[in-house]
Amino acid sequence: MRAVRYHEYGGVETLVVEQVPDPRPGPGEIRVRVAAASVNPVDWKVRSGVVREMLPVDLPAIPGRDAAGVVDEIGAGTHGVNVGDRVFGLGGVTGATAELAVLSAWAHTPATWTDEEAACAGLASVTALGGLNALGPLRGRTLLIEGAAGGVGSAAVEIAVAQGATVIGTASERNHEFLTTLGAVPTTYGTGLKDRLATLAPDGVDIALDTAASGSLTDLIAIVGDTSRVSTVADHTNAHRLGVHIANAENDPTLLAAASDLGQQGRYTPRIERTYPLEQTAQAHAYSEAGHTRGKIAVRV
Repeated sequence: MRAVRYHEYGGVETLVVEQVPDPRPGPGEIRVRVAAASVNPVDWKVRSGVVREMLPVDLPAIPGRDAAGVVDEIGAGTHGVNVGDRVFGLGGVTGATAELAVLSAWAHTPATWTDEEAACAGLASVTALGGLNALGPLRGRTLLIEGAAGGVGSAAVEIAVAQGATVIGTASERNHEFLTTLGAVPTTYGTGLKDRLATLAPDGVDIALDTAASGSLTDLIAIVGDTSRVSTVADHTNAHRLGVHIANAENDPTLLAAASDLGQQGRYTPRIERTYPLEQTAQAHAYSEAGHTRGKIAVRV
């Protein structure tokens, strides 16, 4: 099969497209013929080696954790899925940006989603749902999402709105219209946030989700009044120190199924800013590294 690989840690110049052996699914896994994969910040952090102490990989490695496509092989003891099914989901830390990928957690792709949208749903949805679930029931509550225009943040906005929350999202002004289309009330981040929220939510903010790791956890605690009402999917260091909820991205098929159900209902659609062909995965990584992605980046295989 064709795949993108890097043979050493480094910059985007290490990414090459080459022929590699086909992967095989193990027990409880499936293999998909990939239609599209996504690019997440963790992909280039792993590739660069900056997180090698926490997430070491065997080199050469294929970047990418989530993908979408059609099932073409099923591992032993795997149930609820058939060859030919259209699915999206998650594999290991690497392996998705290729013609074939092995997934350990998946859900059926809603008919309403394109292949690229499905590819961008896996990691974003399980991360967003993990952060939101830590905050308890959302219906009737006012939720602040810090970093609401990114891949996880935009997923969290739509999912929280679908669950009945009133959502206020922070983002740069260029993304305010985007947040409005998702169902959030937009505001800028940084100095003066508490004062802006007093106008936007005169009855107060009940809960807060941080997806940005911008160092704002202390401010979020002050805004909602209790560490138990704040969760983060990004700022693990300060979360441990301050005692707020931490949500890690997990290969959880229950969360993927929940995202699929919302997609089927038309209440959640992954938002894609840019799509690249497989041969331009290096450019996709470079754009992600710039740090200004609105929604998600897809790679078409």
